[in-house]
Order: sequence, then structure tokens, then C-alpha cells
Amino acid sequence: MPTRPDLRAHFSMIRGFQLADAFTLGNAACGVAAVLMAMRYGIGHDVGDLLVAAALAPAALIFDVLDGRVARWRGTASALGRELDSLADVISFGVAPAALAFACGLTGLWDAVMLVYFVCCGVSRLARYNVTAESLSAGSDKVKYFEGTPIPTSVVLTAVFAWAVWQGRIGTAIYGGSWNILGGELHPLALLFAVSGTLMVSKTLHIPKL
Repeated sequence: MPTRPDLRAHFSMIRGFQLADAFTLGNAACGVAAVLMAMRYGIGHDVGDLLVAAALAPAALIFDVLDGRVARWRGTASALGRELDSLADVISFGVAPAALAFACGLTGLWDAVMLVYFVCCGVSRLARYNVTAESLSAGSDKVKYFEGTPIPTSVVLTAVFAWAVWQGRIGTAIYGGSWNILGGELHPLALLFAVSGTLMVSKTLHIPKL
């Protein structure tokens, strides 16, 4: 049972959360739910589960946009909020799209390499952003531009797979077929994740933040 000081620390942490953090947790919840729905498809093979998983991506994006807007509106932007936002983004825009792609049929050896690479690039991109955010903001409360593409751009990848699910082009019927490379299977669609990951970690690509 927690001691009295432990309880005080626990409630102190809860009081430290802001309204914007609730939206951030909504983002994380959408991401986790998307992963679970992708896993559920592996059990029952109901394509509806994949469509729900894909639909949760734009929902997570809405929460992701709102948390920043609310934080600036209320003047509650903080290092804690930034870290929380990054952790939520890793789930919703990194792990969830990879899980959806795997459930749709990107299960080959080289597919897995591409998906892992994509998620690792997303994690690296967010870590770099957190470290450089203060210098990029130039003293204001908002970063002026992104180095590399923001990880939420992975909603485009999710949209591609949502369309594939809708058209019944998943599993053995997935777009582009598959290649056998050095004894491992690679589906061309997996290369989209490699490209997306590479763009995220690019330091030469500067994108203005609206």
C-alpha cells in the first residue's frame, strides 16, 4: 500500500496535468486502439477491424492538433506536455501504421525491416525535435519550421492501406505483389514506409509550421 508521501506525490502529478494533456492522451488512446484493432483482425479476419484501425488515425491527428492549440490558447505549453505529445505520436503515427500494414499483409522479412526502420525513424525524429525545439522557436512559444517531415504525415500511409482494405487488396492480393530478395519476401508497398522514415529524419528538409 502506498505511503502518505507516495500518495501526495501521486496526486501532485495528477494536478500537474493540463487540459491540453487530456487531448494528448486522446491521441495516445486512438493509437493504442488502432494497434488493438489490427491485432484483432489477426484473430477474426473481419476487415471491419482494419477499417476502424485506419479511421482512428485521423481521429488521433485531430487530438494532436487540438492539444497544441489548447496549450497555446491557455498558455500552458510545457516540457511535460511536449514529452507527452511525443510519446503519444510514437504510438499513433509510428507503431499503429506499422501494425496496420503488417495486418494487411506486409509480413515478409524485408517488410518487417522496413516497418521497424520506419518506427525507429519516427522515434529519432521526435527525440531530435524535443532537443532542438527551443532553438528552433527562437524565443517564441512556437517552432517556426520542422526539420524533416512531421511524424503525423504517416496518416497518408494509413489512408493508402485503408483504400487497399476497402478494395479487398490485402493479404495475397495486396497491391504490387511481392519480391523474393535473398530468401526474404518484400512487398513494394513496404518501401513507402522506408521513404517516409527517411524523410522524417532528414535534416536538410525544412517545412514551415503553420
